[in-house]
Amino acid sequence: MRAYGTSIPFRLYMVTDRHQTGGRPLEDVLEAAARGGAGAIQLREKDLSARDLYALGLRVQTVITPYGVPLLVNDRLDVALALDAAGVHLAGHSLPTAVARRALGAGKWLGVSTHSLDEARQAAEEGADFVVFGPVFTTPSKLAYGPPQGLPHLAAVVSHVSIPVIAIGGIDHLNLPQVLHAGAYGVAMIRAVLAAPAPDSATRQLAEALPPLSATR
Repeated sequence: MRAYGTSIPFRLYMVTDRHQTGGRPLEDVLEAAARGGAGAIQLREKDLSARDLYALGLRVQTVITPYGVPLLVNDRLDVALALDAAGVHLAGHSLPTAVARRALGAGKWLGVSTHSLDEARQAAEEGADFVVFGPVFTTPSKLAYGPPQGLPHLAAVVSHVSIPVIAIGGIDHLNLPQVLHAGAYGVAMIRAVLAAPAPDSATRQLAEALPPLSATR
């Protein structure tokens, strides 16, 4: 069994929003993303009941498992455990990181959304495997979290925490090199893939622009 805090086996982290797919079934879009090279998928459908989220999670697992893509569940530790998902992703209103770590054990991935250096440090200290930091650039899905953090803040977080930092917020294939130059281990995507006419091609373009997993962070 691995220890937490080690490097994660993915750099391209897909975050779901079934309202961004243009009417296409979410599982169909995610299968295309998995086929295109998505490293991991976070099931983030906040408006669903536990029962409906569990049912959707089963359908998603069915289509992504053949590609070896792990599923993490946003916030709902109970649903993640019921699905035997690969892990949980915590938001600001979720259980404390240390509590979730104890409940999950060391054999599951634990990610935490952060919006400041202090939050990222705390998540690392309490047992997160990785943090997602942002928004780096302006993006509609992150307007509630205030103005974009920018590349200097991303670089500061990377330099002060010992676990991988995944950048999120307004990232696409054009500004991806800047994000990587700031030190991000990987990137999280929502609209750039889910809303794309060809999600497999959009995912492949992003995946091919990221360093191989063997590269040093």
